[in-house]
Amino acid sequence: MHVEGNKDICVGAGMCVLTAPEVFDQDDDGIVTVLQPEPGADEQDAVRQAATLCPSGAVKVS
Repeated sequence: MHVEGNKDICVGAGMCVLTAPEVFDQDDDGIVTVLQPEPGADEQDAVRQAATLCPSGAVKVS
C-alpha cells in the first residue's frame, strides 16, 4: 500500500488524523501530512477508511 496526501486540495478537516493518527498529521495550516507513505499491515484498514472519509478526496491509496 502507498499513501499520498494532496496538499493542494486538502481542506483541513482532519478526518485522516482522527482515523489514522499513526499515518497522518496536519501542518500548522491544518493541511495533510503523510507520516508513513507505506503503512504497515496494522494501519491499512484505518488508512482506507481515512481515504473514504476525506471530504476533499485529498487522501489517495494505491
